[in-house]
Amino acid sequence: MYQKQILKNNIRLLTIPTQGVKSATALVLVRTGSRFEQKQTNGISHLLEHMAFKGTEKRPSTVTISSLLDSVGAEFNAYTGKEFTGYWVKLESSHLPLALDILSDILLHSLYLEEELEREKGVVIEEINMYEDTPMRNIGDVFEDLIFKGTSLGWRIAGTKESVRVVSRSDMVNYVKRQYTGDNIVVGISGAVEKTGNSRELVEEYFSPFAKGEENKYPEAKFSQTGPDFYLYPHKADQASFILGLRAYPYNHPDRYPLAVLNTVLGASMSSRLWIEVRERRGLAYFVRSGVEEYLDNGYLGIQAGVAIPRIDEAVKTILEQLDLIRSKPVQASELARAKENWKGKMVLTLEDTQNVASMYVHQELMEAKIDEPEEILKKIDAVTVDDIQRVAKDVIKNESLNLAVIGPYKKKEENKLQNLLKL
Repeated sequence: MYQKQILKNNIRLLTIPTQGVKSATALVLVRTGSRFEQKQTNGISHLLEHMAFKGTEKRPSTVTISSLLDSVGAEFNAYTGKEFTGYWVKLESSHLPLALDILSDILLHSLYLEEELEREKGVVIEEINMYEDTPMRNIGDVFEDLIFKGTSLGWRIAGTKESVRVVSRSDMVNYVKRQYTGDNIVVGISGAVEKTGNSRELVEEYFSPFAKGEENKYPEAKFSQTGPDFYLYPHKADQASFILGLRAYPYNHPDRYPLAVLNTVLGASMSSRLWIEVRERRGLAYFVRSGVEEYLDNGYLGIQAGVAIPRIDEAVKTILEQLDLIRSKPVQASELARAKENWKGKMVLTLEDTQNVASMYVHQELMEAKIDEPEEILKKIDAVTVDDIQRVAKDVIKNESLNLAVIGPYKKKEENKLQNLLKL
């Protein structure tokens, strides 16, 4: 059972005891990401995350910070999404005060030295180059370019090479002052927290200097799609990468769990329909999978594969056939039961790590403003019926909601052929 407390500056603290472990994870999640940025400095959230461990007033270098954490065997990192940025430290629980001290220090007192910033811009630009040269990784961004085009939700998390180059130190300082405020921060502590004393006192000691602020607002992304949409990203390669996706549900939607189970049946395992049909029976792809992505006001179900360049039309047709099948014919009770157990089993395994426990609770609090305990989530999965699966399939799998993004060396004639395949 977790405990939620609210500090005077509106930072929310979640304390989640975990039995049978000696470690603790401290996670700070901030409600900001590429969706909350300005177009000209797109990528600043991600660049800021890169700069977080580069030195503070008290610990003036990367080596100083990393040496302190390494001296107690800690693991630490940070990550950026479109709607959040996270910073975490995992270590033996008696050293939790050190984790909270360093996390607060890097967020409140980072130096953002000009020379370090220019160096890190080069690192981020090479990261962007790496993504663009890796179609299997880049296709996710290309697909969201398509499905969220014209909105900040479609902007790249890493930004563009041009937008990263223009970010200044003052941009970063002002961005932190504006976005990193109490109303936008959740601190989570999971693991052997009963051995660390009063978690609230520790968090208040290190996080009380944050200003209260106001909840960050994002530009709404509204879409009215009336027919299939297609986008080709030309790229010389020996294989075509693509995502075929459909608009679905945001966080907190009442049908998120039926959709999660539908996704498991469709393509989230090596015994799923897509894996068996696309890979095992037809040999069209080494890898094929489906997944659900949720945002504050949007979401989608996406199917990703990498296929031989001449066989992409066959792969797309096969996937469309499977989508039509799951929409038009109820799943068998035995298949539904297997999918539920698969989903629940993966969740149980995930929550054996204190970092994942902290992430599950903190992300719910920040993105959904409510928390379901693991037992509640498992009950919601158990409650999904055959009728729920088919109802959600009919709601999501519609011809006018189809979107196909492709990375490959195709010409105009082939592009038109691919676009014409999008029919259910």
